[in-house]
Amino acid sequence: MTDPWIIGCNKKNMPKTEVVMVTENKKEKMQMKQEISLLNGISLIVGNMIGSGIFVSPKGVLMYSASYGLALLLWALGGIFSLFGALCYAELGTSIVKSGASYAYILEAFGGFIAFIRLWSSLLIIEPTTQAVIAITFANYIVQPIFPFCEPPYGAVRLIAAACICSLTFINCVNVKWGTRVQDLFTYAKVMALIMVIAVGLYKISQGETENLKDPFEGSTTDAGFIALALYSALFSYSGWDTLNFVTEEMKNPERNLPLSIAISMPVVTIIYLLTNVAYYVVLDMPALLASDAVAVTFGNEALSHAKWIIPIAVAMSCYGGLNSSIIAASRLFYVGAREGHLPDSLSLIHIKRFTPVPALIFNGLMTLIYLLVEDVFLLINYYCFSYWFFVGLSIAGLIYLRYTQPDRRRPIKLSLFFPVVYCFCTLFLVIIPLYSDTINSLIGIGIAVSGIPAYFLGVYLPVEKRPRYLQWLFATITKYIQMLSCCCQEDLDLETETSETKAK
Repeated sequence: MTDPWIIGCNKKNMPKTEVVMVTENKKEKMQMKQEISLLNGISLIVGNMIGSGIFVSPKGVLMYSASYGLALLLWALGGIFSLFGALCYAELGTSIVKSGASYAYILEAFGGFIAFIRLWSSLLIIEPTTQAVIAITFANYIVQPIFPFCEPPYGAVRLIAAACICSLTFINCVNVKWGTRVQDLFTYAKVMALIMVIAVGLYKISQGETENLKDPFEGSTTDAGFIALALYSALFSYSGWDTLNFVTEEMKNPERNLPLSIAISMPVVTIIYLLTNVAYYVVLDMPALLASDAVAVTFGNEALSHAKWIIPIAVAMSCYGGLNSSIIAASRLFYVGAREGHLPDSLSLIHIKRFTPVPALIFNGLMTLIYLLVEDVFLLINYYCFSYWFFVGLSIAGLIYLRYTQPDRRRPIKLSLFFPVVYCFCTLFLVIIPLYSDTINSLIGIGIAVSGIPAYFLGVYLPVEKRPRYLQWLFATITKYIQMLSCCCQEDLDLETETSETKAK
């Protein structure tokens, strides 16, 4: 792409020492390395899906379903629905071997404009808000033991959250393997904590303590609206199954390991969620469970005695691991967006020795730190429910569209159309729910997405010679200095794709 943004990325503008290093490494392509194994892939999916939600607030499903039996049924249904989506992404990820998940698939199926709006929504609200909330939850559980009887200081919580974000950004800048090792470690820790919760529940059942599970469907709601809201709560706990599709290009043997990671992770998470909820229901009665703002902590106080301190630590570790996988995914999204010409090319640079997307990682970290300054950052989550489900559904609709427009495309995995069709119909239902139940916040989310139209027009749609000159100069200057300061350059592309300029439009 002949764009002023990439002026600073040319090797002639690099310091002499860096030119020598690049020349010496010419035999080795300047690309991010395929270092993510099958086990790393499973850890990324499981680690992102099992966040703080199952520890802190699984009561949403129970509150709307009004019975243990119906709640467990909806948890199982949420797992099956998420499996359908993940299987569709297995086909998309093996036929469109690009990082970026739904952004890459929408770009391939529906073109640059809709893909840009999806990227814009993620950049402005989805990714930084999600990461800021996870970091704050982590910080709250870290400082909770110090302030057991009062609200922890606002400044202390935000500073610890900022330290959490900065540490994980640094780790992922240094080495991809460092990031995956952190992910593996914290995924094992959170799974072990949940296995402990499950073991306590099963022990209680073996001792005959099943009073809470008698007549499990008694009092179940018959209101379709409440059932829908209960299912909606369950599905948010399953979100994150698309994490591995953000890093497809960095996987070893993605045609094998991507679908295999999905096939292993989804049943594991579903079974863990079901058994964890059974354990909660055995130990806590419904009033106690619904009154708790941190169900796992209440469970620990009731059932773990002197070992109850494990639960807050487990929640913090779960948040740390979940934030790490979110940072990995979001940085690749911005990196791919820049490579396709939808963001400044400074974000498409990779480190010349470490092969990590340093500028994209730092940009993601800075955006999240900015959102930490928003006092009511938790409220921002309400703005993107509509956008999230709309774009996930649209990317899977792209699978159906590509089946008809590109029937000869190579597809190592080819699902029955039953799976994407069912998922798309269900997604329509999930898009309508927030529009009906939370109209104002949904409209704000739509407004945020639509605000990307002027940016698309100025930065992508207009020919280079017609774009504002001051913007061209600004981005070219930023790219040049980022390239020099961070020892980064553009990667050597060998993907069988069109030029970035063509695809962006």
